[in-house]
Amino acid sequence: MNSVIQYTIAQFEEIQEGYPWVGSSYASKLAKVDERLVFERPLEGLHSIAETISHLTFWRKEALLKIKTGKGSKTDDCPENWLPNDILKQKGWEQIQKEYDGTLAELITLLQDKEDAFLSETYYDTDFKGYYPYSFLINGMLHHDVYHLGQLGIIIKFLNLKTQ
Repeated sequence: MNSVIQYTIAQFEEIQEGYPWVGSSYASKLAKVDERLVFERPLEGLHSIAETISHLTFWRKEALLKIKTGKGSKTDDCPENWLPNDILKQKGWEQIQKEYDGTLAELITLLQDKEDAFLSETYYDTDFKGYYPYSFLINGMLHHDVYHLGQLGIIIKFLNLKTQ
């Protein structure tokens, strides 16, 4: 039985492309953004849209590694965690989005056929330096996506104010 995993997958999909209770999904927020603004930081101390999406991709790749191997390799201190805009510009917005979408599709594919018992199995978390159940990782990734969805809303609001 994998009803909990299927429910979690549905939440990931809802936050990315649906109409979540919070009102906006990643797709609806990003569809309204002028592509010329994705590498712009709206204020000192706030990340750009591209930096935020790259950061989400970084941690999703790390989650995929943990699910596949039982151990992660990255920590919060890794420079790839928050790549700067000059590096991201070289990659290009289209590629950044493609990698982001690809990691979500891979996560869903990886989880789709797992039984709910998988959520109780443990992996070694390099960042937290200990063994944790996969439910900690999967729920954490979902929380991370929701957190940064709100952050994107703030970034976009400030970018729009700047361009008025």
